[in-house]
Amino acid sequence: MLIGIAPVIGPELLDALFRMGHGDDLVLADAFFPGDSCNARVIRADGIRIPALLDGILALINLDAYISHPVAMMEAAVGDTLDLAVEAAYRQVIDRRWPGTPPTERIERFAFYERTKKAYAVVMTGETVKYGNIILKKGVIPVT
Repeated sequence: MLIGIAPVIGPELLDALFRMGHGDDLVLADAFFPGDSCNARVIRADGIRIPALLDGILALINLDAYISHPVAMMEAAVGDTLDLAVEAAYRQVIDRRWPGTPPTERIERFAFYERTKKAYAVVMTGETVKYGNIILKKGVIPVT
């Protein structure tokens, strides 16, 4: 354990957050997501829900302030519906950690998979909500 780092942030995730550059994407994937099919760098966070991971991650990195949508989620398939409480739970954490973050972008399922292939890493979580996947674009740390 390290002081100031949430216990949900394991060593492999901490290393990835450190090594990511500004503009790199990090995918927090639900338990059903095809992570290994979409990216060579898969980090396991089994049993951990995405809001807890978001809180731990966003205490360590900021989101990209130079783009219109530093946060993206998968849109519902045709004929399906979203549970708006899922995004609301994620936004509660995002807005507390990084107020003023632009609205979450919704991406078509297969476009989400394609973006995941280019992401720095995929974190496989224990999240079981429908359409629970989220992409975070890492920002530049302000120089003081």
